Order: sequence, then C-alpha cells, then structure tokens
Amino acid sequence: MWVDVVTAVHAQYAAYLPAAWDSLRRQRHPHWTWRVQIDGPPAEVLAALAGCGASCDGRVRIAAHGTIEGPAVARNIALGECTAPLVQNLDADDELEPGALAALSGALAAHPTAGYAVGHARDLHPDGSLHTASLAVPAGPLARGALAVAWAAALPDRALPPVHPAGVMWRRTLLLAVGGWAALRGVEDTAALIAGSALATGILLDVPTLRYRRHDAQLSRHNDKFSGGGSQYLLIWQRASLLAAGPPWKE
Repeated sequence: MWVDVVTAVHAQYAAYLPAAWDSLRRQRHPHWTWRVQIDGPPAEVLAALAGCGASCDGRVRIAAHGTIEGPAVARNIALGECTAPLVQNLDADDELEPGALAALSGALAAHPTAGYAVGHARDLHPDGSLHTASLAVPAGPLARGALAVAWAAALPDRALPPVHPAGVMWRRTLLLAVGGWAALRGVEDTAALIAGSALATGILLDVPTLRYRRHDAQLSRHNDKFSGGGSQYLLIWQRASLLAAGPPWKE
C-alpha cells in the first residue's frame, strides 16, 4: 500500500532533514510520498532540502504556511493534503529504520481491522550510538483501549505512552476520525495515539522502526514556565474514556 510520510519542520531543525531524507531513500518499501510542511520562515528548510537533493525528487511534496504554528498544526495541514490510505509520521529530527515502512504497512495489510501499527523506537545519540528501550507492553495485537489504560496507569511517573507516539503508522481514516494531532503542548502525538487506541485495535511489532534523535534542541526538553501538563493529561484521558465508551472505528 502507498504511504504518505508527514514531516513538520521549522528552521531550527532544517539541519536534520538530510538524515531524515536519507532514511527515506533507504526504505525497502518503494511506495511512499514525503510531505514536508514548513512551519515559519522557509528559507533555511528549502536550502537544506535542495542541498540534499530531496527537493528534486518527484516523491517529495514541500509546502509552507508562512507563520509559526507548532508541530500539530503543521502536521494537520499536511494531513489534509494526504491521499494515501496510510500515513506515517516522521519528525524532522528523527530517522526511519530501513525496514520501517515495509514492516508497518505489511502488518496493517495482514490485519485489515487494525487502525495503526508501531514498532520499537531506538534512541539515536549525538555520537551515533543507538539504544533500544524495552517495551512496556508485549508485542503483537493491541486490544482496543489497551494503550490508553496502560498509559493512564503509569501516570504521573511516566507521561509517554507504552509505545513511542512519534513512530506510528496510521490508517488515514482513523487519524482523521481522532481529528489529527491534538492542539496540546509537547504531547500532540501522545493525544492522537491514546485517542486512536481508544477507538481501534492496533499492532505492536517487535522490530525497531524509528530512530529517535536525542539532542539539546528538542522541543520536549524545553517546557519553560508551562504548567499545564497535568491538565493536558486529564484531557487526553477524558477524551479516550468517551471514545472507548462509544462504537469502535471501522475502515
């Protein structure tokens, strides 16, 4: 199946785009389009895409909306342009493992009622080393609501879901059903995943699919004086509870 890979990027992350692009070029799954949505001034991002050759590739779609709106808005703008049945998020500073698109799309093809698929995320450190964290839930089919319950049970000690929310491959219809990425700070992908898991079954693969780059400029490390984290988590759980009480998602 064809996959739209969505990347939101701002100027500060432009330098990471060549590595993200290289990870796409190494994919064993050939049927993909890269939709790059530029958040804010586009010059540095356009220069980086031109320098690595991505902008000359017919599989790449580049768009900019001019203002700085944050990753959720940028991704949702790109989502509106997606036409493929599957949508893969790729943050601008991360990389996909070479077999990621093949493994994730293959899992969804083998499980036609599942709404999303995800694999291991390996931390990519500045020295190039990779570190795999153990999964908090067993690999295999994920029952409807299982991730939401496991996530809520780990709060407040652990805010991340049991699987890495940045590496999810979605059926586009499910992602649309949850409203895309949520208008929240730093947990927009967590909110989407927990909502999706409350509506649909999923698949967790016991293979690495995402290289999650660790660096000092990560937005998740800079919360400044933001104090709304607890309220955000409450909103995510309340929404998931409502969705879980209703009818399940169907393709």
